[in-house]
Amino acid sequence: MKLSKFFCQIMQIAWLSKSYLKMCDLNFEVEQRYNAENMSPSGRVPFIKCGAFLISELDPIISFVNNKGISLVDKLDSSDKADMRAYMSLVNTVLGSAEMYICWCDKTCYNEVTKPRYGSVYPWPLNRYLPYQKKQQVVKKLAVLGWSQKSLDEVITIVPLPSPVPRPSDIDALLYGHLYTILTSPIPQINDKLANIIRGHEPLIKFVKHMDRKFFGRTTEVSKEYVPLVTEEADLNRTPLDHATDQQSTRGALF
Repeated sequence: MKLSKFFCQIMQIAWLSKSYLKMCDLNFEVEQRYNAENMSPSGRVPFIKCGAFLISELDPIISFVNNKGISLVDKLDSSDKADMRAYMSLVNTVLGSAEMYICWCDKTCYNEVTKPRYGSVYPWPLNRYLPYQKKQQVVKKLAVLGWSQKSLDEVITIVPLPSPVPRPSDIDALLYGHLYTILTSPIPQINDKLANIIRGHEPLIKFVKHMDRKFFGRTTEVSKEYVPLVTEEADLNRTPLDHATDQQSTRGALF
């Protein structure tokens, strides 16, 4: 099975699928890919490869796994499942859009983090052109949602603070992927407002730490202050090979 992502984007969508696969107790392996978006059938990440099947994005991946007889919500009735799907759509749309906005529309974050990382695996002049092209695509998508002209403060006020559900379900994978990404991505401190808001809500922090311990066997230290995974200066000086190791895909026999 293959699961792909771009590390250079703040929204590391692969965490959504990785957490879901872990919760379903499915085996998968990780392969390094820097052109993951080009390999995906829909042009979006994450995507998986299972046998002859290529499935991209979280909802189709969940449906594919469900069709194999594996489900986290098999005990829910149809009404509860419909409510969960609606909530997942809301969270994914709003949190995902907020992450894309911070990544691509906020000038400081784009110039200091996104642009150099996104272009680091490509030779000149592609390392200049491709980040610009990707930014135009994201801005166009956000414009459809009415987000492209908003300020950072306006974006932050729109984002809902989700609540974890009592028992493990599909939405747990979704919430964990978004929250873990927001809390651990090395964003310039002045622009790290969304993470700081989340850090102020203890139930969400406990949820992320619980998911980390239970499904990934690790402990995430989520500080109240801005503590990047690596310093911006050190990270931006990494070589293309260094960044390529962070742009991963997974492969393995699921069933």
